[in-house]
Amino acid sequence: MASLPLSPDRIDDARETLRRLFGFEGFRGRQEEVVARVLAGQSTLAVMPTGAGKSLTYQLPAAMLGGTCVVISPLIALMHDQLRSARANGIRAATLTSADADWRETMDAYRAGELDLLYVAPERASQPQFLDFLTAAPIALFAIDEAHCVSEWGHDFRPDYRQLRPLMDSFPDVPRLALTATADKRTRLDILQQLGIPEDGLVLAGFDRPNIRYAIRHRDNPVRQITQLMNEEPGPGIVYAPTRRKVEDLAAKLADATGRPVRPYHAGLEAEERAANQASFVASEDMVIVATIAFGMGIDKPDVRFVAHAGIPKSIEAYYQETGRAGRDGDPARAEMLWGAGDFAQARQRLGELPEARQAEERARLDALAGLVETPGCRRAVLLRHFGEDPPETCGNCDNCLSPPQVTDATELARKLLSAVYRTGQTYGFGHVQKVLTGAEDERVRQRGHDALTVFGIVEGEDARLLQPLSRALQARGALVSTEHGGLALGGDARDILRGDASVEMVLPPKRERRRRGRNAAPNPVGDPLFDALRELRRELAIEAQVPPYVIFHDATLREMAANRPASLAELGTIAGIGAKKLEAYGEAFLRVIQRH
Repeated sequence: MASLPLSPDRIDDARETLRRLFGFEGFRGRQEEVVARVLAGQSTLAVMPTGAGKSLTYQLPAAMLGGTCVVISPLIALMHDQLRSARANGIRAATLTSADADWRETMDAYRAGELDLLYVAPERASQPQFLDFLTAAPIALFAIDEAHCVSEWGHDFRPDYRQLRPLMDSFPDVPRLALTATADKRTRLDILQQLGIPEDGLVLAGFDRPNIRYAIRHRDNPVRQITQLMNEEPGPGIVYAPTRRKVEDLAAKLADATGRPVRPYHAGLEAEERAANQASFVASEDMVIVATIAFGMGIDKPDVRFVAHAGIPKSIEAYYQETGRAGRDGDPARAEMLWGAGDFAQARQRLGELPEARQAEERARLDALAGLVETPGCRRAVLLRHFGEDPPETCGNCDNCLSPPQVTDATELARKLLSAVYRTGQTYGFGHVQKVLTGAEDERVRQRGHDALTVFGIVEGEDARLLQPLSRALQARGALVSTEHGGLALGGDARDILRGDASVEMVLPPKRERRRRGRNAAPNPVGDPLFDALRELRRELAIEAQVPPYVIFHDATLREMAANRPASLAELGTIAGIGAKKLEAYGEAFLRVIQRH
C-alpha cells in the first residue's frame, strides 16, 4: 500500500487522543491504519472482526477533525448503545431517530457545530430533506456501519443502504468509512462499488476471533444441552432458536431448569415487551436471552459469554456474525451450535421457493455450512478459509482440535443406505428404511413386501449403530433429501456414491461424557474478593447513571485494578480503558474500594 500523506505529528496526536479519551496506550490490529486513512481524507472499507474496535476508527477521528462525523447505522438500539459509550468517553454525540424526543435540540446542536458524532438510520439519510439539513454545518466524515447491508450478496441486505451514494456524492470532499465484520470477496467488491470507495481503500483486518471456542454437536435434547452450557458459563448469553414458538418454549424451560433470568425476544412480542427484554439483557451481568435472528445486530454488549444456536443458521456468514456477538471484550467466550438432519432438509426444501437466479448461490452457501458442521478438522480453519484466509490446520480452541473425532470410511454403508431408500420407493422415513436394512421383524415391512428386497437384513452389528448418524451426514451433504410427506429420497451426489464415483467419510459419534468447565468461564477466575467489590461498585454506578455496567468499565479493566491495586488517581489513570473523563467521574469511588480491601 502506498504511504499515507500524514505527518508523524498527526499520528502522535491520534495516539494521544486515544490515550486521553479511551485510556488505551496503543491501537489494536489495523485500527491505526484505518484512522490514518480517515485523518488523511481517504475513503476506506475496513473489514474487521467483531470486537476489534471498529467504532473507535470513526469516533477517534471525529474528536480530532473539524465538523461532524455522520454515522449511518441500521438499528436504533445499536445507535443508542454506541451513543452511551461515546458520551461516557467525553465525545459530543447525538442520535437523530424516530425514538428521540430531543430531535429539535439535536438539530440545533448540529447546526451550531456542537456535535462530534451524529447517528442516523439509512432510511432518514436517504431522504432529500436530510441532504438540505446536512448543508447547514461542516461534515468531517461519513461512516457507514454494518456496511454489508449495502450489498445484495451480503447476508443482511437492506435496500435503503443503496440510496446512500447520492447523499455522499453531494459532499465530494468528505471521506467515507465503511465498516463491517462479515463480507466475503464478492460482497467486499460490491460494497466498494456501491459506496464509491476505490479498491485500494480496502483494509482487510482478518476474521479470526481467537477468544471464541467453537463447538458443533448433534441436537438430541436442546434443553439439557443448553442448560449444561449455561451452568458452565454464568455470564450473559444469547440462544438463537429458529421459530417464535421454539423461542417461547426454550426460554420457559431454560428458566425452570437453571433458575437463571431468561427472557424471550422475537417479532411477535409487543414492542414494549421486546424493548424491555432487550434493555434488561443489555444491563444484566447474568441474563440469557432466547431469540430469533431478529435479535443481535443492534446489541453492542461486550460481555456476552456464550452464543448458542438451537438449530442451523442461514449461512456461514450469518453464523460468523451471530457468534461474533460473544466475547467482544476479548475475554474467553463460547459458540455452540446444535443441529439436526431435519434442519438441512427443511433448508434445502426452501431453496425451491427462491427465484431461480438465486438458487445456485444459496445452495452453495448451504453446502458450505454443511461442510462446517460435518468437518472432522478444525472448525476455525473452515470458517477462515470461507472468507479467503489461509489459516493453520489447527487452532487449539474448537471442539475438534481439543478432542479430535474419529473418522471412518462409510462409503459402503452409505451405498447400502441409499440403495435401501431407492428400492423402497423413495417415500419412507429413516425409521422404516432402518428396519429394512437391519432385518427387523415388523408388520409394516412385511405388508409392503420389503422383507423380500435384496437390501433386507444386510446391515448388522456396529454398522447398525452408525445408520442414524450416517443418515444425518448424508442429509447435511444433500445426498438424502426429504420428500413432501417426510420420506427420504436421493439427491445431490447420491448416484455418484452408488456408482462408486464418490466416497463418504463420516465422523463417528462421540461417547457422552461430562464436559469440563469452560476455560476462565467466570469473570473472576482467581476468586479475588476485591474484583467482586469493584463489580458491585460498578453495578451501583451503572444503576445511578442508567447505563449498562460495561459503559462504566469492562471486566478486563476491573481485573487490572484488582491486580495492580493503584493507590492514586495518577496510577489508576494508567490502567487500560480509563480515559480522562472516566477517571474524573469514577476514579475516587474506585480508589476508595481498593483502599478498603
